[in-house]
Amino acid sequence: MEIKDNTFARQFETTVEEGLVSVEYSFQEKKIFLTKINTPDQFDNEEFVSSLLREIMAIAIERKLKVVPILPKIVVFFKKNPVYKELLPPGIRL
Repeated sequence: MEIKDNTFARQFETTVEEGLVSVEYSFQEKKIFLTKINTPDQFDNEEFVSSLLREIMAIAIERKLKVVPILPKIVVFFKKNPVYKELLPPGIRL
């Protein structure tokens, strides 16, 4: 999967057959806040979204960022993938 970090739009993007899938973010200090997941209308592939989030976690590790999950769907991702809980900033409990 090829992911583009569109810094102008503040989102990670990848393309699927149905269109563009993106995860919007904002930065504050050394934290990335994941705020919204956008998918095409006909797109309903939760496993693909999970794979995209795993790739974004790898980017966060590489850039030494802490991840703040704002969207409930991303909180669920962290609960299902406890290996990434080390990316949560101190004081964030799920």
